[in-house]
Amino acid sequence: MTRPHGGWLALIVCMALGARTVALAAADVDSGPGFACPATTQAAIRLPALAATVAAGRPIRIVALGSSSTEGAGATTPEATYPQRLQAALRAALPGRFVTVLNKGIGGQDAAEMLLRLEADALSHDPALIIWQVGTNGALRRHSPERFRQMMTEGVNRALAAGANVLLIDSQRGAWANAAPERAAFDQVLADLADRHGVALFRRGALMDAWAAGDTPPEAMLTADALHHNDRGYACLAAAIAAGLLQGLPARAPTGAPLAARSP
Repeated sequence: MTRPHGGWLALIVCMALGARTVALAAADVDSGPGFACPATTQAAIRLPALAATVAAGRPIRIVALGSSSTEGAGATTPEATYPQRLQAALRAALPGRFVTVLNKGIGGQDAAEMLLRLEADALSHDPALIIWQVGTNGALRRHSPERFRQMMTEGVNRALAAGANVLLIDSQRGAWANAAPERAAFDQVLADLADRHGVALFRRGALMDAWAAGDTPPEAMLTADALHHNDRGYACLAAAIAAGLLQGLPARAPTGAPLAARSP
């Protein structure tokens, strides 16, 4: 697959200059054949454990924990899932660094099931970062937002105690939301955790709102079920997450050479 190195180099240059946000033009993103990502602005995602791992030159291990959006329901190949796209993007942007994104998504699960496998599927891998996509299934099943808050607080605290950073991902947009009036309450739980517990939040819903404002409605990023991302949706989600993570990394490599000076 051909990857437009110039776009990623531009992201790294912005990071080295201390930029807080960056516009993601379609040409900057490896979105796969036949489509491109809408131009959006992505803020830096600052994660101390991930930054320290990069600064020390250690292998970068990320666990993507979640349900069907992480597992890749709707993707045409395993390589088209967001964790695989994210891994490819980070490897392209950080040459010479060993980057692994483990896909630990299981379709149909929500917080209770993920909490049971948090140790085996995430913490046992000693990741610098856990990207945790959660809440959509709970909202669809009309579970208790307060019980969701209790379980997620426990999970986040366990991850932080193990030394991992946590990046939460909230729910997607689409027609499914009409059948899940609790969606906003579940998203608010994740926002509260990010505010109060020292974790980060990737606002997938806000990203899709921005896409829609730029004439790319949710339906263009979802399969016919109006719930799961298609290949384009996964690619553009991964590109936005990668942009935020790259901006949050230290501006200089362990050797003292600016990241922007390294070959793409």
